[in-house]
Amino acid sequence: MRFYKYCDLVNANTNYANRMKMLSNRIFGDVVRPTNEKSMRVVKMFSEEPLYKKENVINYYPRHIETGLLMKKLREYGLYRDEHQDFIEEMRRLKALRGKVFVKGEKKRKAKSII
Repeated sequence: MRFYKYCDLVNANTNYANRMKMLSNRIFGDVVRPTNEKSMRVVKMFSEEPLYKKENVINYYPRHIETGLLMKKLREYGLYRDEHQDFIEEMRRLKALRGKVFVKGEKKRKAKSII
């Protein structure tokens, strides 16, 4: 007595065997009907993991926020020169020397004291 009758039955070219093969493919997530190479390419493309879930796409860009905070700390310690920030601070210092420092709410206080 043979134990592998199911394998022989699936490989047979009967209507029942074809329907069982299609059912098996549907259950296990394969392509139900035999398709050509061009269609299989589309099936393969849709069966891949989506781009927004791929790890190499998600972590493509560096961590800008953490890097910026690190550079600020290094600048405070004197280990990094941020020329743009140095320029901004120098302009603020020069404005303060000329007496052009803007204090928030200063105009309102002056207007109230005059009346």
